[in-house]
Amino acid sequence: MSENLKINPYGFREYDARWLYEKDINQLGITNLGKGLGTQIIKNTKKNNPRVIVGHDYRSYSEEIKSALKEGLISTGCFVEDIGLSLSPMVYFAQFNLDADAVAMITASHNENGWTGVKMGIKKGLTHAPDEMKELKDITLNMQFKLGKGDTKNIKNFQEIYKKNLVTKNKIDKKIKAVVACGNGTAGIFAPDILRGIGCDVIELDCNLDWTFPKYNPNPEDLKMLHEIAKAVKENNADIGFGFDGDGDRVGVIDNKGNEIFSDKIGLLIARNLSLSYQNSKFVVDVKSTGLFSNDKILNKNKCKTIYWKTGHSHIKRKVNDEKALAGFEKSGHFFFNQPLGYGYDDGINSAIQVCHLLDKQDKKISEMLNELPKTYQSPTMAPFCKDEEKYKVVDDVTNIFDKIKNEKIKIDNQEIKEILTVNGIRFSFEDGSWGLIRASSNKPSLVVVVESPTSNDRKNKIFKFIDEILQKTGKIGEYDQKI
Repeated sequence: MSENLKINPYGFREYDARWLYEKDINQLGITNLGKGLGTQIIKNTKKNNPRVIVGHDYRSYSEEIKSALKEGLISTGCFVEDIGLSLSPMVYFAQFNLDADAVAMITASHNENGWTGVKMGIKKGLTHAPDEMKELKDITLNMQFKLGKGDTKNIKNFQEIYKKNLVTKNKIDKKIKAVVACGNGTAGIFAPDILRGIGCDVIELDCNLDWTFPKYNPNPEDLKMLHEIAKAVKENNADIGFGFDGDGDRVGVIDNKGNEIFSDKIGLLIARNLSLSYQNSKFVVDVKSTGLFSNDKILNKNKCKTIYWKTGHSHIKRKVNDEKALAGFEKSGHFFFNQPLGYGYDDGINSAIQVCHLLDKQDKKISEMLNELPKTYQSPTMAPFCKDEEKYKVVDDVTNIFDKIKNEKIKIDNQEIKEILTVNGIRFSFEDGSWGLIRASSNKPSLVVVVESPTSNDRKNKIFKFIDEILQKTGKIGEYDQKI
């Protein structure tokens, strides 16, 4: 190849890889990534010819990237089983269904057009965590590649096997009317079919595949997408609205009145519902999630325990696995259901199905169930720009400031900080249950800021204003993607 190798080291993120194609990585870089991943799989499985499931999302350039990655994998000795156009959870499911050694999914999920990436995993149901990503980065950038003789084959009709697996065991009795929005991402050819298959009356919204994402990015945390779903729910008098991200591992939910429900609240409703049948269970939630889990009366009554853990699908998945938790819920819409409800990985469509079961079991509208939860005032997830090479240091500096505020008992809006949690960035909580979070984004040059108050909207805004003032003083913060 005459092209020069291009592979920006910052593309190796905490638990997957993301680059702007071809600005930060080119085809040769992708092939080297394949060689690195193949070498890592062989090293960790101790097999010379491990079987690797590979799939790709619908972006215009995803197939050429997949070809380059496969070339790298095969050169190390991997046997690639290509399941074609896929969702990330379909690739994870294929590892169980076909009993393969590893997975690689070509996707940049909900990132804007121009981005590409790979989600990968070796142990079934888990994706790479920071240690595996560091190992992969070292192998790839130092070009310590194994040489072997691999091969590739296409697995036909796997989409149907995946759909059938979800439909067969999840039939519902009620005719739930559901708006299904896919933002023109890959979920469009899966979600409507599966939800119709279990018994829903489906109204499709932006389910035709269009990699230019003409209306908005397929991101269930994007307010634009949520507003479109809300409109469709009201116009069609639907029971529920679902919004899926680009690679189908996340879901956003709109209630029957057209209100946007943050996914952590949906998680709490599902956890409450599951706790009735599965007492003494553990649930894992990420640090961006509502404080309501920590002392929920129904979870307490059913002797269920909630653990707050690091944000990121890979971290929560692993914690659910390690703790043998029944389920895990992430504020961004990644939900994880362990046996007997699932294989532990995140599948946005399975998450939507669990919401349908909730509606099927209870003789209430979703808005009524939500009204039974204590009211809190939550901000959306806000992301101020911060350079990749500076964001972790900024979070460390801010953590020191908040430690000082707590130790010196300085009041913010007349309340002292009672607790600081630093498993992932800093989450500080007040006496009244209000809290704020500042952490570094795992897949973009930005920070993540979330605020919640059970007291008032005004208090929520004051805590955010306080955080923002501290961040602005660092001089390292750019514009927010959205702001309260």
